[in-house]
Amino acid sequence: MKKKVFTNQVDADLLKNFKKLAIDLDRPINNVLEEAMRNLLKNYEKPKSKKEKDTSSFPTLPF
Repeated sequence: MKKKVFTNQVDADLLKNFKKLAIDLDRPINNVLEEAMRNLLKNYEKPKSKKEKDTSSFPTLPF
C-alpha cells in the first residue's frame, strides 16, 4: 500500500487522548489513525442495493 504524507490541525486534547490510546494499544499512532479513518468511511458508506457487488473492501491492518 502506497503511503502519502499529509498535515492537519486537530484539537489539542483530542490529539493527546489519541496518543494515549495508541500507547495503551501498544501500536503506532499512524496505524490507529488509519484504522479510525477506515472505520469512519465504513460508517458513512451508503447501503448497497442487492444488485450491486461489494467491491469496496478496505485493506485490513495486520494486528
